[in-house]
Amino acid sequence: MRIRNVKEGDYSDISPVINNWWGGRDMSDMVPKLFFVHFTETSFIAEEDGKVVGFLIGFLSQTYPDEAYIHFAGVHPEYRRSKIGRKLYEQFFSVVLQQGRSVIRAVTSPVNKDSVNYHKRMGFELEKGDKELNGIPVHTHYDGIDQSRVLFMKYFQKEETR
Repeated sequence: MRIRNVKEGDYSDISPVINNWWGGRDMSDMVPKLFFVHFTETSFIAEEDGKVVGFLIGFLSQTYPDEAYIHFAGVHPEYRRSKIGRKLYEQFFSVVLQQGRSVIRAVTSPVNKDSVNYHKRMGFELEKGDKELNGIPVHTHYDGIDQSRVLFMKYFQKEETR
């Protein structure tokens, strides 16, 4: 498997498969082409035998100089449990730590229990919310009315950023 930075042309490979990879959920609007144009240094594609099997879209926060953000990540359903997601996350961690970032943030929907569990396994902490759903802290109306989200953060020691 090869991990490389995204390029603009990857959008046409990723966009049509997102909804399928999410079991039919309408998620393609979450990953507009601008990410494949403006965040290429912190976004990655995983390929196996020339086939896209995973991707991660992330960026450095312009507001918080110690932080970076993972916006969206996905692995082809047939390739899950192959550590592709872990490799993509570790590539992102490596790049942003080299940029002096020590906090990585991510957000998911409370209905996406697989994502919640995955982030916990990757060492992310769940940020305290204003409500709990099934024992999971959520931020109600985070992305609009009835759009609650689970917020994650992962801290790295400053020594790790060198």
